[in-house]
Amino acid sequence: MSGGRPRPRLVADIGATNARFALQRPGGRPEAPVVLPVAEHGDIEAAVRAALALAGSEAEPVFAALAVAAPVLGDRVEMTNHPWCFSREALRRALGLERLLVVNDFTAIALSLPRLGKRERRQVGGGKPAPRAPFAVLGPGTGLGVSGLLPTADGWAPLAGEGGHIDLAPGDERELAILERLRRRFDHVSLERVLSGPGLVNLYRALAEIAGEAPADAGTPSAEEITARARAGTCRLCKAAVEAFCGLLGAAAGDLALTLGARGGVYIAGGIVPKLGPAFDADRFRRRFEAKGRFRAYLEPIPAYVVTAGAPALLGLASLLDDADAAGA
Repeated sequence: MSGGRPRPRLVADIGATNARFALQRPGGRPEAPVVLPVAEHGDIEAAVRAALALAGSEAEPVFAALAVAAPVLGDRVEMTNHPWCFSREALRRALGLERLLVVNDFTAIALSLPRLGKRERRQVGGGKPAPRAPFAVLGPGTGLGVSGLLPTADGWAPLAGEGGHIDLAPGDERELAILERLRRRFDHVSLERVLSGPGLVNLYRALAEIAGEAPADAGTPSAEEITARARAGTCRLCKAAVEAFCGLLGAAAGDLALTLGARGGVYIAGGIVPKLGPAFDADRFRRRFEAKGRFRAYLEPIPAYVVTAGAPALLGLASLLDDADAAGA
């Protein structure tokens, strides 16, 4: 205890590009996060120590929860799109923690969904969520995260999966042509190959090849440049890449809604869609979301939301720690 107050807990969202760290008091929301580029730190322990130094807390946390962009299957965790790897138990001991929880980043985001306020999400079509129905969430960023949240007698149960790596399923002739180009470059063309930051670049290159305008590697714009040029309307191929992205995202979101029976809503998280702004084609997204033949009527009322909260995984981790405290874990 410090000054009669409970010691803060540490929550952290460790992505392939940035890591976000925040302190959280039991029952409260995380404080303003410290954001660190992961490339500037040799390992996760160094990043945690740097974040704690910047946070300037009077008391070192003894409980922590980490959300990582990786499968969490045992003690050893290996990041999917970044070279960091670590032992959960060794990290706990090195940091002097009594308890360290580690979950997939989209498991943490799924846990945040019931706690999001109306200003932390923007609805994209559909009607009202069905009460006590499953949620689904997917999010393009450096990779593609996928999860869900299922109602239970005691609350909610998050799913831990790797749905971003399922096969890409083209829905029209242009998407089939895109798939054919990507198959020449990759052994396995997953959803993540098109629905991510690198995926936007892959879409641009494939569309350029289809148009006979394939640039040299040095001339290929980055995902940020594609997004900016699409928003500004200054690049036809960038606009086409973002349009393809929106359609493929809608199709994937509709597939996930059907798979999980997610009548509580489908949430779009990750760093890309909020940055698209007006370039996010909500009509294209929604058309593909609902275009499931005989099950159009099933999907039409399901609301979709763009998550606008800055760090939803941290909110989910706070919920996880609160639940662990309540259970005496």
